[in-house]
Amino acid sequence: MHAPSALALTGFIAWTLFLLVVMELLRSRLVLSGKVASDRIVPDNANLSPFMQRLARAHLNCIEGLAVFGGLLVVALLTDRAGVTDPLAYWLLGARLVQSSVHLASAGVVAVNLRFTAFAVQMGIGVWWAVRLLHPAV
Repeated sequence: MHAPSALALTGFIAWTLFLLVVMELLRSRLVLSGKVASDRIVPDNANLSPFMQRLARAHLNCIEGLAVFGGLLVVALLTDRAGVTDPLAYWLLGARLVQSSVHLASAGVVAVNLRFTAFAVQMGIGVWWAVRLLHPAV
């Protein structure tokens, strides 16, 4: 697995898994310490700290993005067209890591704008890939 597309896809999945593991470890700590009853934890962490709410949202953003951007990477790999996605694969992963990290760090205006910029980079890459995969001559 040396193709940038395969490594970026694996990195995207691993990052999504990492966020999930961190969230579940923190939830488990809250439950085991008696701070929150296990039946009181809701999927979006709405009744927990602002950080936990941002963590849940960052994880969900990854799940949502994985279907689209990961799907395009999978199509490229399965159709032997990784040449379309390889040049920007690490850029996509980097933008995802920035988006999630900023999401975890803050909900302030500057952070929201930076997070959106990172997401816009991903959208631009995704559109470029989709066009190229659908129309090989482009």
